[in-house]
Order: sequence, then structure tokens, then C-alpha cells
Amino acid sequence: MNENQAREEICRVGRSLFERGYVHATAGNISVRLDDGFLITPTDACLGFLDPMRLAKLDLHGQHVSGDKGSKTIAMHRQIYAAACESDADTRCVIHTHSTHCVALSLNAQGPELLAPITPYFVMKVGHVPLVPYHRPGSPEAAQEVATLIRHYAAQAAPIRAVMLPRLGPNVWHDSPAAAMATLEELEETARLMLLQAHTPPLPATDLDELRQVFGARW
Repeated sequence: MNENQAREEICRVGRSLFERGYVHATAGNISVRLDDGFLITPTDACLGFLDPMRLAKLDLHGQHVSGDKGSKTIAMHRQIYAAACESDADTRCVIHTHSTHCVALSLNAQGPELLAPITPYFVMKVGHVPLVPYHRPGSPEAAQEVATLIRHYAAQAAPIRAVMLPRLGPNVWHDSPAAAMATLEELEETARLMLLQAHTPPLPATDLDELRQVFGARW
């Protein structure tokens, strides 16, 4: 995917997320890692009405090159790329939303992760989603803790594709905007199911083993 294609894809995905209620107002952001830097949605931009040429471009050091001022979350995104690429070199896109069901579930979440493995597709398509301690939006401490969690799970042979910022929303990442969006969709749907059926038991260990063996699930 070249830069122009990445610009168009960020706008397509942003519009899709907005129109389906995954983001609202000016909440959320999307970035793509290029060979010579990063593209990220502008600060206070509505994802439903993005202009490809106004997306912020930053160099490999995070310095502004062109376009509007980039979202303050670029520091978090850069930490995610740096850590995730150690185990998934093709990581190219990060999406952050304030998805309603994920945020609602995080308000009373107990334990180190947002969700138990309650459906096979959550296990296969998302995997573990660790909870990050609460920090204000844009906190550098949160970015560092996310990077630490990514490396921790990779060391346990269970690389992650998502983390949950309590009271704020998930960050998900993958090799393209479309794939990252699909990961987000599966995560939000699983959170919705958990809220509807709060006492759903997790899949047993034998079923998790089968998902690992047959589908290469990261669990």
C-alpha cells in the first residue's frame, strides 16, 4: 500500500466506523505506518468526514511534515508500532475508538484482561486484551505501559493485537486498516455479548487448545 492508497483507506475506514456508531463526534483516531514515517488523523477531527490530503504526515521521529496537526495519540501509536513489530513485522495500522460496549465493560472490569475467551472467533481474531491502568488521554505513561504489555504477551508466545484503556476505549492494530477494523469489530461485538450475558463461562482449555492447533489462535 503506497501513501496515497493509505490516505484513501484511512478515510474509508474512518467513515465506515463513524456511520456504524463505532466512533462519535471527534473521538477516535487512525494511523498508518509508512516506510518514511506515519499518517494519522488530525487532532479533533471527526472520522466520518476526513480529507485524505489533510491527514497529518509525520517523519520516523514523530515530527510533523505536512497536513493538519496530528492527534496527540501519535506517541501511543509509535510505541505500539515499535513493540508490535518485534513479533509482527507487518504491523501497519493502529485504530483507537471509544466503542460503547468496550468502554461500558471496562467501567467495572476486574482482573488483568477485558474479556474471557467466550467465543471462538474472539479467540481466533482478537486474542488477549489486557487492561491498562487508567491514565489521562495522551499520557506518556500509558503509552509506555502498553508497549510493556505487548512485549510481555509476545514473550509468553501469545502476541496481542489489542489493549483496553479503561474509561477511554480500545487500541487495536494489524497489517492494514481493513484488518485492524475487523479486529475492532470482533472485539466490540464480544464486549456486547458479555454485557448481554454477564455470566457466560469461558471456553474450556481443551477447546482453546483445539483453536490454537487448527487455526493458530494466539491464546
